[in-house]
Amino acid sequence: MTIATSAAFAADAPPAAAPPTPYVVPAGTSAAIRTAVSDPARSPEHRARDAVRKPAELLTLSGVKPGDRVVEIASFGQYFTTLLSSVVGPKGEVFMYDLPYTEPRAGEASRKFVAAHPNAKYELVDYNAIQLPQNVDSVFMVLYYHDLPINKIDTAAFNKKVLTALKPGGTYFIVDHNAKAGATMEEALKVHRIDPKVIRDEVTAAGFELAQESKLLASATDDRTQGPFSPGLRGLTDQSILVFRKPKK
Repeated sequence: MTIATSAAFAADAPPAAAPPTPYVVPAGTSAAIRTAVSDPARSPEHRARDAVRKPAELLTLSGVKPGDRVVEIASFGQYFTTLLSSVVGPKGEVFMYDLPYTEPRAGEASRKFVAAHPNAKYELVDYNAIQLPQNVDSVFMVLYYHDLPINKIDTAAFNKKVLTALKPGGTYFIVDHNAKAGATMEEALKVHRIDPKVIRDEVTAAGFELAQESKLLASATDDRTQGPFSPGLRGLTDQSILVFRKPKK
């Protein structure tokens, strides 16, 4: 298994310890998101991660709603795939794209998911050669932007493809593990993190506007020097949430 493979899978692993209190969906959350998070069909493994991942808050920040067409980059694990499929509902679509190295772990499960969810589509593809659907409402990428350069993806070209795929006003929603401010790419990627400034600079260079940056998943106890799969740190890293929009004109 390559470093990229092992890190990406490990970053998607559950937290090292169960959260001390159960997750509570915040008041004011939309009915579609509330229904998705509260769905008893969600796996116990997914539910166990809710207190640290805050799915209702993240989905609210992303702006996803019933009827939307959503692209999910790095869907393996299906934590957010399951939620997105529920939120967009039968009139929406979720397009799942994974790199080929994820096939041994997630391929069969993803195909089963698609078979059980008519609004989902799944493809294994090199992101350098990806052809995204057009006129989508949102592109969703959680804890994976740092893996693009690790897997030799041309991020400038990829971000341009995302811009082209989105409707005017569409959302490019990115969450990732924070590296230390000013860390070089080499330093950051060794521990599978990224300086959020790098994401901001790269995505806005493609033509996006930064609409919002949230500290919802910030952690003052994470010194940002260890990998996200280090013992005691899984699911508990300091993370940035970046909401970009395609300009309407």
